[in-house]
Amino acid sequence: MSRPSSLVFVVSWLQVPKEQSNGFIYAKVFGGFAKIRSSISDLVAISRLLNATLVIPEIQESIRSKEISSKFKSFSYLYNEEQFIAYLKNDVIIAKTLPGSLMERRRRNEIPTFKPTSLASLNFYIKEILPKLKKSKVIGLIIANGGALQSILPSSMSEIQRLRCRVAFHALQFRPEIQRLGRRMVHKLRALGQPFLAFHPGLLRETLAYNGCAELFQDVHTELIQHQRSKMIKEGILKDELNVDSRLRRDKGLCPIMPEEVGILLRVMGYPAKTIIYLAGSETFGGQRVLIPLRSMFINTLDRTTLCSQKELSDLVGPETPLALNRFRPPPVKSEKELIEEWKKAGPRPRPLPPPPDRPIYQHEKEGWYAWITETPTEPDPSPMDQRMKAHRLLWDAIDYIVSVEADAFFPGFNNDGSGWPDFSSLVMGHRLYETTSYRTYRPDRIVVAELFNMIRENLYRPKHNWTILVQEHLNKSLTEEGLIRQSLFSKPSTFLSHPLPECLCRIASAKANRVRGEDGQVLYGGASICPKWMQHANNAASMNKEGVKSEDEGQADYESDDFVDESYKNGSKTNQTPLWDQDEEMDPND
Repeated sequence: MSRPSSLVFVVSWLQVPKEQSNGFIYAKVFGGFAKIRSSISDLVAISRLLNATLVIPEIQESIRSKEISSKFKSFSYLYNEEQFIAYLKNDVIIAKTLPGSLMERRRRNEIPTFKPTSLASLNFYIKEILPKLKKSKVIGLIIANGGALQSILPSSMSEIQRLRCRVAFHALQFRPEIQRLGRRMVHKLRALGQPFLAFHPGLLRETLAYNGCAELFQDVHTELIQHQRSKMIKEGILKDELNVDSRLRRDKGLCPIMPEEVGILLRVMGYPAKTIIYLAGSETFGGQRVLIPLRSMFINTLDRTTLCSQKELSDLVGPETPLALNRFRPPPVKSEKELIEEWKKAGPRPRPLPPPPDRPIYQHEKEGWYAWITETPTEPDPSPMDQRMKAHRLLWDAIDYIVSVEADAFFPGFNNDGSGWPDFSSLVMGHRLYETTSYRTYRPDRIVVAELFNMIRENLYRPKHNWTILVQEHLNKSLTEEGLIRQSLFSKPSTFLSHPLPECLCRIASAKANRVRGEDGQVLYGGASICPKWMQHANNAASMNKEGVKSEDEGQADYESDDFVDESYKNGSKTNQTPLWDQDEEMDPND
C-alpha cells in the first residue's frame, strides 16, 4: 500500500521546525490530570506535524474562573511554562499568547474550531486541518477525550513518537513548588528505612460508571454511579444498557481490583504487615470505607495528608479569595406557643394523631458532595468551591505522580479500563518503563485476578497454599517480558505514553534485538533502534567506572528481590492454609 504523497512531504521537513510557520494552533484542554498530560503531548506532535506555532494550551480545570489563586494562569498552575518553551525550542515554535489581531478574531469566534477524537488520524490533520490552517492562519482545537492523535503511527513517523516522549518525560515539568514538595515526600518515605510501594486504586466515578461497576459498592455510592451512567448514555458517550451485572463485568476484567483484594494479593506475595504503602490519587470513590481492609492489613498505609502538613498543601495552592460558605441551616425550632396556635387552627375535630417526628437531619447530610441525591433526581451544577476543589486535585495528582514514579514498586488498581481515556496508573507505568525497565511495576491481568478470587470468595482471608502459588506465579510473570508484552497489546493502542517502547528507547550495538510482533505486525516488545555513538561512548565510560565493583544483588533479577518477602516465605515453611496476618482477638477479618 503506497503512502499518500502529502505524508511524504511532511516527513521531508519534519526534522527541524521552520521559523515561518503555517499558522497558530490555539487549544483548550478539558479533563483531569491524566487527560491533560496526554493531550498536551499530542498537541505538540500535531504542531510539529503541521509546522504550526503552538500557543500555550489553556487547561480548563485551572482557569481563573475556577476560583484558583490569581498568582497562576491555567497552564502555569500545574506546569513550568518557561521550561516547556525552552526544552522544545528546537522541536516546535511555542508562543505564550496569540498576536493581537488573531486574538480579536478569536474573541469574535471568527476562527475555525475543531474537536478531534482521541484517535484522530494523520490524514485528518494533513487533508482537513492543514489547508484551513494555511488559509486562516489560526485554528482552534478542543481536546476533551485525553488525546487528539492516534496512538500508533507508521514507522516513518518514529520522530513524532519520540517527540511525544520528550514532551511527556522532559518538557512537561511541574512547577518548582510541586517538584520540591514531591521530592520532600519521597525523601520522607525513604527516611523510614525500607522500600515503599505506591498503589493507585483508580476508583473514579466516571470510569466506574462507564464500565458498569455500581454493584461493587454500597448505598449512595451505587446510586451515584448509576446516575452518572445514565447521564453518559443520554449524552451518547456510552452505548450500553443502564442496568448491568457488575460481577459479570468484573469477571471480564472491566472492573477494578478493589483495595481489599490488592491487600490480600500483596500479603500473598510476601509483603509484611509493616510494608510502607503510599496511596496515590486525588480521588477515591467510595471514600475511606473501601480503604479500611487495606489499612487493617498494612498499618503503614500513608498518603499526602500524612506526609504533608496543612501549611505545605495550602502553600502549594497559593493565596485564594475566600468563598462564601453555604452553611447548613437546620429548620427553625417552633416555640410552645406557636405549636398551640397551629393546633387550634388545624381543621375540625376529631383529628388523627400527629405523625411521629421526623428523623433529625444531620449537617453532613446536607453539606456532603452527594447530598443532592436524597432530594432531587438531577445533579446540581458545581459550586465555586467544587470547581476550586477540582483544580486542587490536579496538584494532588501531580505530587502523587512524582511519588509513584520514584516508588520502589507500583501496583495499579484500575489501569487500561477499556474506556479509551488515559488513566493515572497507565501514565505512571509508562514513565517508569521509560526511566528503566528494571523498576518493579506490577501489571496484573484483571481477568485472571477475578478468576483467582472467585475460587476463594467464601473464605478470602484463609486461602489454600496452592492458591497462593497461583497468585505468586501470575504477579511474578506480570513483572517480566510477558507483562510488558501484554501492556503493549492492550494499553498502547489507546495511550501511547502507557508503553513508549520501542520508539522512545534505544539499544547499544552489542545488544541483540529480540523483536516480538503482534498479529498485525506491530512490534510489541524489543526492536529498539541502535543508540547514537555519543550515548554508547557514555555508556562504555560508565561501565568502566563500575568494573570490578560487584553488587550484592548480582545474579538476582530485580523483581526477585527479597526486600519485601516475609520471613515465613524465606524459610520455606508450607502449610495447607496460609494466614495473611496474625489473628487479632478484637477483630475478625471475616466480620
